[in-house]
Amino acid sequence: MVRWGGGGSEGGACQPPTPLGDAAVTTVTLCPTWQHPDSALNSQQLSLLLLLLLLPGAPTAPGMEDAAFPHLGESSQALPRACPQRCSCPRADTVDCDGLDLRVFPNNITRAAQHLSLQNNQLQELPYNELSRLSGLRTLNLHNNLISSEGLPDEAFESLTQLQHIYMAHNKLSMAPQLLPSSLRVADLAANQVTEIFPLTFGKKPALRSVYLHNNQLSNAGLPPDAFYGSEAVTTLSLSNNQLSYLPPSLPPSLERLHLQNNLISKVPRGALSRQTHLRELYLQHNQLTDNGLDATTFSKLHCLEYLDLSHNQLATVPAGLPRTLAVLHLGRNSIRQVEADRLRGARKLRYLLLQHNQLGAAGLPAGALRPLRGLHTLHVYGNGLERVPQALPRRLRSLVLLHNRVATLGARDLTSTPGLAELNLAYNRLTSASVHRQAFRSLRALRSLDLAGNQLTRLPTGLPTGLLTLRLQHNQLRALEPEPLAGLDQLRELSLAHNRLRVGDIGLGTWHELQALQVLDLSHNELSFVPPDLPEALQELHLQSNHIRHVGPDAFLSTPGLRALFLRANRLHMTSIAPEAFLGLLHLHVVDTMGNPEQVLVQLPSAALRRPQVWGP
Repeated sequence: MVRWGGGGSEGGACQPPTPLGDAAVTTVTLCPTWQHPDSALNSQQLSLLLLLLLLPGAPTAPGMEDAAFPHLGESSQALPRACPQRCSCPRADTVDCDGLDLRVFPNNITRAAQHLSLQNNQLQELPYNELSRLSGLRTLNLHNNLISSEGLPDEAFESLTQLQHIYMAHNKLSMAPQLLPSSLRVADLAANQVTEIFPLTFGKKPALRSVYLHNNQLSNAGLPPDAFYGSEAVTTLSLSNNQLSYLPPSLPPSLERLHLQNNLISKVPRGALSRQTHLRELYLQHNQLTDNGLDATTFSKLHCLEYLDLSHNQLATVPAGLPRTLAVLHLGRNSIRQVEADRLRGARKLRYLLLQHNQLGAAGLPAGALRPLRGLHTLHVYGNGLERVPQALPRRLRSLVLLHNRVATLGARDLTSTPGLAELNLAYNRLTSASVHRQAFRSLRALRSLDLAGNQLTRLPTGLPTGLLTLRLQHNQLRALEPEPLAGLDQLRELSLAHNRLRVGDIGLGTWHELQALQVLDLSHNELSFVPPDLPEALQELHLQSNHIRHVGPDAFLSTPGLRALFLRANRLHMTSIAPEAFLGLLHLHVVDTMGNPEQVLVQLPSAALRRPQVWGP
């Protein structure tokens, strides 16, 4: 809006523009003092001229057009990019057609596309004429389609000279593509039916880093000796879950991770790994390796190897020539009868030794056999036939897992060589209360977890380390609990006493007094007739299922105000067996399980309107 003003105001000064309501107002004030004495224009003529200049559509001087302003016949909106129907194109170089149930390759994909996703469709073939247009592609994702080798022309990818990532896992290829672009960095052909690889499938690819061929049907005959010739940068190769009978020769020397698990490998040919000096991880588990399939040089050249998995094979001895750099050695589920010290002497940096489920008998781990492994952190020897704790173990050992053996005694000095032990698992052995020395645990001041479940203990062991956080004694023959063995365990947070023969009358007064930090107590599958009194104040989870409890009194949980979960299933409770006041002070109680009792049990929880606790019952 334009407001015109004539003449001067008081004092002859021109007033500034003034607003009119909420509209933008431009005030043009004509001041006589601005006129030159010789001017031929009077005030009326000047007003008319200014009005013409301000009218819409007034002519502008050449070169004064605003290039950013839309002209007649032009839209202010950018032209839409071409994008295949139902697909999305979030950027000019990206086309996403994921999960659209497509059966035909889209025919109007922009030539500017660099990233094309067609995964999770039902494509059966790739048309060469469509792919050849997309010479700028860098990523092609065809994961989870129905593409067969018959639907893949030999020259399908020859025009994709900039392709770096191709994903064709979970299709129906019986042969790998004969030619992939030399620009490739990652190739994923996993979970097909591939039986044959060609020299130029992965050969002559100087930028290739990762190849995934697991879950196919490859045999050694389908993998040519020059499969990776000219591809000297491959760091990851996955050939697991195939039908290889021996370790393929001429693997890339640049490999850092090699997956060969779940094959039929019975032999590693001499020198097959002599060039892989950068290899850090080697997976050979679930094969058919025997001692005759390995020799002293098999692993000796692998100067960077840190992880070696030989589990689930048929080895009778620990392999020789293990590299010094090895940190994890997995030998579980073999047929090893004895560990010879000289076989491990070279692997001085070993931290994790896993020997579970072998055939180690009474002499399976001779005293001092593991002493050269000064940095050993974890030793798993469960599922063997050991009759005592191995002697002269490395001093820095932190975790010793010996469950499911035949250990029948625990002497005063059996554990003195491992003062730093934090976890000790002796579950499901043959220990009795009489065979566990009262000072057996004296030196284990760092012990935090002790598992003695599944033995034949009739009373709690004495001399337990005061720093324990977890103590498991389920599946024994405990008939009584006394406070003395638990004295000093003021850091214990979890105690399992399930599947014993405990009765309330056999729990001594003050038994729970020392357990000030106890949060989880499992007394299930015993012979309790009511809730034990004076439970620890910090208790949050209480398991009392499968006992003989008939009644829960009003004072049953006065000592446990922080209780969150209570399990009372499979007892002898009836509808009114739980006193209405039993849970009044348990403001944090969220779970009450009363299933499996003779009748549905009435449970009255406090502040029910403020929260929604879970009450499980029949």
